[in-house]
Amino acid sequence: MLKILGKASSINVRKVLWTCDELDLPFFREDWGVGFQSTSEAAFLAMNPNAQVPVLVDRAFVMWESNAICRYLATQYGGSRLLPAFGQQKALVEQWMDWQATEFNNAWRYAFMALVRNSPAHQDSAQVGASIAAWHRHVGIIDQHLSMGTDCMVGNTFTPADIVIGLSLARWQAAPIEHPIFPAVDAYLARLAQRPGYQAWAANFT
Repeated sequence: MLKILGKASSINVRKVLWTCDELDLPFFREDWGVGFQSTSEAAFLAMNPNAQVPVLVDRAFVMWESNAICRYLATQYGGSRLLPAFGQQKALVEQWMDWQATEFNNAWRYAFMALVRNSPAHQDSAQVGASIAAWHRHVGIIDQHLSMGTDCMVGNTFTPADIVIGLSLARWQAAPIEHPIFPAVDAYLARLAQRPGYQAWAANFT
């Protein structure tokens, strides 16, 4: 059985949990990480020297980086069921997943830490405002893309891109900020909300 290390409140852990649900993969999750009493910090750092979650343990195989883990699971256990096997469709899925990790996440991180996590290190009002504006701008990019008439991030087929983008959009939707109207994003989230994986790992978290 797959073992997933990391607390379920982590959005990056939930990417992997949702992926497992979509693929009907049994898994066991443990609250591993630096600072947890249930594990050795040295043992955790030996698996991921970045000291971050999630970490996937698949028998003797150990892997970190959430989007990479999602791609691995989809390829290893899903065939082409969740991730296209090759070609342009696969490249577009990976494009959106990389954008989510490098651009979208970085846009909202400061505002989220300030307004939701109440981090003392993230209380500069100018930076909070700039982060909120960047957050909205990136959601607008997704809205423009979805306005072209597709049900999912890549065509009309659900892929790991929808998992990672969907979780970030759910976080935006739940954040204690004023939300511009993005009709295509609202419709997209309504479609995702019909999926059991979204209900389990996105609907009740921020």
